[in-house]
Amino acid sequence: MNLRHLLPATALLLSGCATIVGTETQPVKIDSVPQGVRFTVQDETGRAVAQGYTPQTVELAKSTGNYFGKKHYQVMLESPGYVPVTLPIEASANLWYLLGNIPLLGFPGWLLVDPFYGGMYDLKPEHPQPRLNVVGARGG
Repeated sequence: MNLRHLLPATALLLSGCATIVGTETQPVKIDSVPQGVRFTVQDETGRAVAQGYTPQTVELAKSTGNYFGKKHYQVMLESPGYVPVTLPIEASANLWYLLGNIPLLGFPGWLLVDPFYGGMYDLKPEHPQPRLNVVGARGG
């Protein structure tokens, strides 16, 4: 096989659409009603990866680096006089991964390249904004 055939074949095998157009991290704006609430973001291992006061944008990794290793986060919000709130932020496969690999004949990107890289995921919700309830208040 000569070099003229080897380079396109190598490029095809090593390509993944989500890897090409995606990023390893994603900004997520943590907000709340009321604002000024203390928050902590923990990853799937329980390690605190971000903290601060709402509203604030944090940069979160989308992949663990393992094969199909999507990240899972818990955002914990607390403020004196309010009931604490915990909500999930989950990574899920994006359209670049699901459909973008078709022009590249799919399988190298779907099974070999993109599963190790965070570009194939989107974190949802991108802008969580929970409403905190006053302690002792009834929901309505």
